[in-house]
Amino acid sequence: MLDKSVTFVKNHMKAFLVIADVASLLFAIWFSAALKFDAVIRLPEWFLNNFIYIGLLSIVTMLASFFFFKIYKRMWQYFIARDYADLMKAFAIAKLVTYTCFSFIWFEYTRAFITWAFLDAVISFVWIVATRGFVFIGYYLWKKKIIAEKNLEQGKKKKVMIIGAGGAAMRLISELKSATNSARYTVVALIDDSRRKQGEMLYGVKVCGGREDIVRVAKELDVDEIYFAVPSATESTKKEILEICNKTGCVLKTLPRITAIKENQNIENQLRKVDYTDLLGREQIKPDLSGAFELLKDKTVLVTGGGGSIGGELVRQIVGSGVAKNVIIFEIAENGAYEIQQELRRKYPEAKLTVLIGSVRDEKRLCEVFEEYRPDIVYHAAAHKHVPLMEDSPKEAVKNNVYGTFNLAKTADKYGVKRFVMISTDKAVNPTNVMGATKRICEMIVQSFNKKSNTDFVAVRFGNVLGSNGSVIPLFKEQIESGGPVTVTHPDIIRYFMLIPEAVSLVLQAGANAKGGEIFILDMGSPVKIRELAENLIRLSGHIPGEDIEIKYTGLRDGEKLYEELLISEEGIQKTESNLIYVARPMEFDSEKLFLRLDEMKKDIETASNKEIVDVIKELVPTFTPNNTAYNGSEKEKETVTV
Repeated sequence: MLDKSVTFVKNHMKAFLVIADVASLLFAIWFSAALKFDAVIRLPEWFLNNFIYIGLLSIVTMLASFFFFKIYKRMWQYFIARDYADLMKAFAIAKLVTYTCFSFIWFEYTRAFITWAFLDAVISFVWIVATRGFVFIGYYLWKKKIIAEKNLEQGKKKKVMIIGAGGAAMRLISELKSATNSARYTVVALIDDSRRKQGEMLYGVKVCGGREDIVRVAKELDVDEIYFAVPSATESTKKEILEICNKTGCVLKTLPRITAIKENQNIENQLRKVDYTDLLGREQIKPDLSGAFELLKDKTVLVTGGGGSIGGELVRQIVGSGVAKNVIIFEIAENGAYEIQQELRRKYPEAKLTVLIGSVRDEKRLCEVFEEYRPDIVYHAAAHKHVPLMEDSPKEAVKNNVYGTFNLAKTADKYGVKRFVMISTDKAVNPTNVMGATKRICEMIVQSFNKKSNTDFVAVRFGNVLGSNGSVIPLFKEQIESGGPVTVTHPDIIRYFMLIPEAVSLVLQAGANAKGGEIFILDMGSPVKIRELAENLIRLSGHIPGEDIEIKYTGLRDGEKLYEELLISEEGIQKTESNLIYVARPMEFDSEKLFLRLDEMKKDIETASNKEIVDVIKELVPTFTPNNTAYNGSEKEKETVTV
């Protein structure tokens, strides 16, 4: 009903203005004559006899001029200076034509005529402008009433608490108090850690305390939404405050970083919902990729696993840079390959992109690809990464991760690839699972090939990436949407986390700095407790952990440990030019023995048992201690606890 009334007013605005302008012209003609001749009731006989003709001529010339200048197509419910300038221009031309006609038909240019014409012009223009002013004010008040009624239909005003009492908060309050928003929101409290500001009023809103008062104030004032408006705050400060806000159960929104706020845009429109990335508590990593892109300039780049989460982001950033001659996606999963292909074709229609289906297990297929396309640089992201699945299928982990890497490294060496960068994992350090142990073997393969090849072989090791395939985030979200429980393996389990674009940017930077043989280690920041991550996600979804959504501890899975390490103790660590990338000092191992044992295992892999395969892996990786009852011969306690 309200929407129909809005449409009705907009559709009939032109007719209303035409009628108002006609009335203004007729009134001005009569009133100016009355003022001139000092006769409000009885005007001169000659004027009354010609009034209808004078009025018609004034109306015709004015409407013709207004329609020529498209005055009635303007949106007078908003104040736009240019529209009023055009109105003045159209009015002046119309009156000039009108008075010229008057002088030829009825009047002479006498003093009396000039005085009357001046009064008529001033009065009619004032009324025409005033009419539009009334439209502007009326529309403002009417729209405010309509919005209020609409919100009354939909529910009560939302009570808002704003974190911060600085410039951003001032802009936010001002916009929330505007006609458009005031019927939907009411700002009931401000929070600021500055003792000087506490107790003061900002635009009529009281600063009710610091961060320690957030939960209390939100409860006392029945707050619905909390807006974080301290764009200059550090990420750690933001995390601390948002974690407190998250305990209130209110909807949380935040402004972007101060450097990302758009001055020419409504600040209220720049608010976005708080998500798990805001609770990492560290600055987003944005390394300098000029060196990486210089390496890729005019090169053919091949990315294995280019349809996956890490490989796909590698392709996005390389194609997005626009420097590579050709980017080849080599992927066994056709759906992922197709999706990234369509995405990049939409974004970068001019980019040279080749999508090839194949497996790194197939050495013959690799040779076909390398023979035809002659890649200069290879990023190897294809791998089986799911820890529990690889515990049950160690043969497949060896076939894909170990022999896939071996085939690819061998082919890269054969075809003279300039640089080979392998994606590794922190699970390769003192591995307790098959996946991590196979990735450690992959690192050893890469280092071994580097010793005898002209190709620079390197590996980049990092922890978990948020939002990747197999990440806990999608799983937790799905569990929350289905009503729970959210499953966490252990209350004390911790992991290092990084956003996918961050990790890939550092991979590119590390690859550019490689000299060959290094294992680069990315600085993953501080570890995150998975339990706290689950609790935060539950709260961000508008639920209370343990009440609305339960958290169920299922016990460590086979091959899983409480914490991951980024270094093998013997490796040590060396700094690079980047404060986010380190180099592990290589451990000594016998490359000839490694290749010999891999050849032997490859011959027997189809007939060997899982236990026999794991035993060979243990032989190749002395730091591998299986955390799996099927392979270590010991029983492991598992507890299931619900909170």
